[in-house]
Amino acid sequence: MITKNLQLKTLIGNTPIIKLEKDEFNLYIKLEQYNLSGSVKDRAVNHILEKGILENKINSDTVIIESSSGNFAYSAALHCKYLGIKFIAVVDLNINTIMYEKLKSLCHDVIQITEKDETGGYLLNRIKIVKSLVSQNENYFWTNQYANVNNYLAYSELTNEIIESVKDVDYIFVAVSTTGTIKGVSTIIKAINKNIKIIAVDIRGSMIFSTEKCSRNIPGIGASKESDFLELGDIDDFIILDEKEIIEGCQSLLAKGFFLGGSSGACYQAVIKYNEQYPEKLSNKNIVFISPDGGGVYVNNIYK
Repeated sequence: MITKNLQLKTLIGNTPIIKLEKDEFNLYIKLEQYNLSGSVKDRAVNHILEKGILENKINSDTVIIESSSGNFAYSAALHCKYLGIKFIAVVDLNINTIMYEKLKSLCHDVIQITEKDETGGYLLNRIKIVKSLVSQNENYFWTNQYANVNNYLAYSELTNEIIESVKDVDYIFVAVSTTGTIKGVSTIIKAINKNIKIIAVDIRGSMIFSTEKCSRNIPGIGASKESDFLELGDIDDFIILDEKEIIEGCQSLLAKGFFLGGSSGACYQAVIKYNEQYPEKLSNKNIVFISPDGGGVYVNNIYK
């Protein structure tokens, strides 16, 4: 099984970085849609499964389970299908229909949560279901992207790729949800150069940086609970966008020829907004933002 997982690993990473045309600063986009399943989550899934196999927590009889808004579940489903083990995805009503149909084709089961939790989101209820099923089934393994340290440890290679591709990086903008990506990137970056600024990008209604409750309809960004990973020292600043701003960011990228997901639009718009607020900070700087996925599965919400 470990050999098969390593075979999949060869299809993950070394994704392209492209420079966008901006007069005020040098802006680069790291395109994670070119990973195995089309998202940045391949890095975490592969690493978590690798560690689980090596630690004898995963074998041919194991059922993998995870709560996900889409990308992690899709990557895990592809991995598990190739490894010959079962995967159960716990999703909610915010998942887009295209991703939902993909998961139904690949997963042993797809459980969709329809009742919102006390924050107005679904995450807490999704996690309750996962915990309940794991407690009732000894052969279930919860990848736990929200608290498994192997999530953020998986992003060391992503960080190295950025540093090798863009010399003298000044700022990195990262959308947050489980906060695994930003924790992993920050851990490596701050060890190399504490002067590189890490800016978190979140959506209004998320509980990561705010207690303001409102419904969220764009999957893949934000969370209904505080992060188990993120500490104040990991980031230098954060910016919160509403859904309209995120969609504007996606449309702006589309006009430039980049058909990308909601978190990508959020990061792009965050750079623009941050520059409007603090033009002296970004002037002539080298800025990278991570694009977690492509726009294909968002055609029926962001792009409709």
